[in-house]
Amino acid sequence: MALYSEVVMDHFRHPRNVGVIEDADGVGEVGNAKCGDIMKIYLKIEDGVIVDVKFETFGCGSAIASSSMATEMIKGKPLADALTLTNKAVAEALDGLPAHKLHCSVLAEEAIKAAIKDYYDRHGIAYDSAQFPDCGSCEHCHV
Repeated sequence: MALYSEVVMDHFRHPRNVGVIEDADGVGEVGNAKCGDIMKIYLKIEDGVIVDVKFETFGCGSAIASSSMATEMIKGKPLADALTLTNKAVAEALDGLPAHKLHCSVLAEEAIKAAIKDYYDRHGIAYDSAQFPDCGSCEHCHV
């Protein structure tokens, strides 16, 4: 059995939404010190909807595939919907990730939430801070 699904390999070989949005409305950057992966997500938002999303990822194939899939999953969605995206949903959309690579899907979820939080902060939009847990205190950072 192959270690990676065809979907993972496709998103690794042909990532969607790679790049930078120079005038992004929200930017989120997260990393995992243990594995060295870094993800940066850029959002362009109009009327509460993500009209464009780009990413830059320094990391393994699973990190790139997770970033690519996550951006595809939130593009065109209202912010409220994007905030509900979970790492589990990203991993499932990729037809699974090896257990030791699940942290890549977690980073994708966290990067999106960080970008949305940045958008809220920049525009003075009130939010429930419980929606944006402190990455330094999350379980996967301490594994």
